Amino acid sequence: MLCALSTAFALSAPPAAAQGRCQNGYNTPSCPMSKEVATAAIKPVFAPTGWKTVALEQISFQVPDYRTEAAYYIALMGWKLRSDDGRQAVLDIGDWGSAILKAAPPEQKTALVDGFGFAIEPWNAKNVARELRKRGLDPVADNGGARGKGFESFHVKDPDGFDVQICNSKGLVRARKTPATAQLAAALPFEPTSWKTVWLDHFSFGATNYKASVSFYSNLLGWTGTFDEGSQDEVLMGDVGDAIIRGGNPNDPNFGNAPANGRVRSRNLRIDHISFGIQPWDADAVKEALVKRGLRAQEDTGNTGDIRQAKYQSYHTRTPNGYNLQISLVTKATRLIGSAGTKPAP
Repeated sequence: MLCALSTAFALSAPPAAAQGRCQNGYNTPSCPMSKEVATAAIKPVFAPTGWKTVALEQISFQVPDYRTEAAYYIALMGWKLRSDDGRQAVLDIGDWGSAILKAAPPEQKTALVDGFGFAIEPWNAKNVARELRKRGLDPVADNGGARGKGFESFHVKDPDGFDVQICNSKGLVRARKTPATAQLAAALPFEPTSWKTVWLDHFSFGATNYKASVSFYSNLLGWTGTFDEGSQDEVLMGDVGDAIIRGGNPNDPNFGNAPANGRVRSRNLRIDHISFGIQPWDADAVKEALVKRGLRAQEDTGNTGDIRQAKYQSYHTRTPNGYNLQISLVTKATRLIGSAGTKPAP
């Protein structure tokens, strides 16, 4: 199913393509296929593993100034610092997820997501390694260490080379069962909000071939699709959250054609933004809180109308290191309310 930004891109609105190139209909310039062709199933990239995604281990960011970024998330989103070893900070996202903010190479000027990890069941390290090799995924073991005794995991690459960590529940998933009490060696950038981050609304995940990526994650981690629009598919990551996997359609006559600016293509092969559901939610109050703190508050209703009446309500803002952070009203109970805005026209 399933990243540096130029300054110009960082200050612009999310591209129209982010809402689905076929949302305005098929056999159009942006979607030059019939519905049947655009939404045709793709041959599975490999056989299903039978595994189930049971928890988010972590989202991994590379950040030029990781402590400034950590202070921002602590103040704005209510995240808690679990550790800081001078090279990276680990933050709890509520009791359901973790973010690792790592110091980026000197040449990197903005934040990017360089990987994520999920706990699966059933877990048996030898069996998991064998099944990964059977599917040609060349697993790299990553065990114990800072995540504690009993932690086991493997890193693999998805079809576009993105790092995916598959693990048991004895790392950060287990650590989150105890309070995060570390103190950050950086001042908070503004007065904290009262918000709690309650849900992973979605990863916006760019892929070369979104159908192949959906097949990869569905068959590897047990994710399930909701609807195939023709340029994207929203997938459910078990009870962890959702991901919108976007990109090229192999049935599109223009598939594989290089863009005029080669950087545009590489720029889109990433998690270009993440949307988190927060509580309490009131559209006006959230906007006021962002503006009060000198932050951008760009409305995004998924094309479902005015933000005060829309089913899907959210704002895009920017972190100190240039990442596109989306904040929405979505909870687990309302996880698919954003889909209505991207369903194709009849």
